[in-house]
Amino acid sequence: MQDQRQEQGPVRAPDFPANASWLQGGPLRLGDLRGRPLLLDFWDYTCVNCLRTLPYVKEWHRRYSSLGLTVVGVHAPEFSFAREGGNVLRAVREHDIQYPVMLDNDYALWQAYANRYWPAKYLVDGEGYLRYYHFGEGNYQQTEDAIQVLLRESFPQILLPGLMDPLREEDKPGAVCYRVTPEMYLGYQRGSIGNAAGIEPDRPATYRDPGKHIDAHAYLEGDWLLAGEYLARPAGATGQSRLTVPYMAKEVNLVIHPPTYGGSATIAVTQDGAPLPAEDAGPDVAAGGGAAVLTVDQPRMYRLVNNRDIDRHELTLTTASDGVALYAITFTSCLVPGEEETPA
Repeated sequence: MQDQRQEQGPVRAPDFPANASWLQGGPLRLGDLRGRPLLLDFWDYTCVNCLRTLPYVKEWHRRYSSLGLTVVGVHAPEFSFAREGGNVLRAVREHDIQYPVMLDNDYALWQAYANRYWPAKYLVDGEGYLRYYHFGEGNYQQTEDAIQVLLRESFPQILLPGLMDPLREEDKPGAVCYRVTPEMYLGYQRGSIGNAAGIEPDRPATYRDPGKHIDAHAYLEGDWLLAGEYLARPAGATGQSRLTVPYMAKEVNLVIHPPTYGGSATIAVTQDGAPLPAEDAGPDVAAGGGAAVLTVDQPRMYRLVNNRDIDRHELTLTTASDGVALYAITFTSCLVPGEEETPA
């Protein structure tokens, strides 16, 4: 437990902005929570690492809210469409989040905490002092232990349950998470477009795949509009638009927005030159019968690939749906104990 009161002297936790928007459970101020420990979870509903920590945050709320813990989700948007309260509220309901959720669209609380990560957990004690923080996934038992320390400080006679077991096999001791292809953003502001020539920011253009591909880059073929935050198939495009990504990972996820003109989009998913096999398809891809298709009807993260092993592959996404926008691709690689493989 990183106890800043002992190591760095007392550090007062920043208060919630007085004008903050709350989707549920608010508004709150730190003064309202006097005597109760507070767990803050900075998250974004399109962030794969945030979504992987959500089951633990929800379980801590279930276990400890009646014992004195307050959990607050602080939604700080990574993409512009994630600022829309309706999109976040839909995710809150889909994930059955019961604790208060604040919208931090202007990053006021994010900046007050000098935060830089999705997700990030901060624990505040009953006196309003910052006592513990953890960035990213993992350290679930350490975080729960820190919660229990603060609960015992506030309520010395409290009876607490034992620390919970890992909720996923890959979170258990002995699991291996390999270094894989890093997250890739598809807009030109932070993007990794591999086409060496003919890049046309903020305007429709026809691209040619150079044919030679390197890891951590995306390659375009056909009509695309390359914007600051995303890559979109423009209105009036002809033929099909393709995106090819060489990668090494077990799982592949993609943040996508459906067509701005309304309706849904369809994207064909091929891997290593053939339709993605059903055995390697993520939950959002319908694979079988010689085809693998992703249907995009909401702005969110879609789970495309869940390979049977970790290896190098080449993923190609093909669409004729005008207006569909692709934002970021993420890769994960954790194997459960006893199933470790040496990546190629």
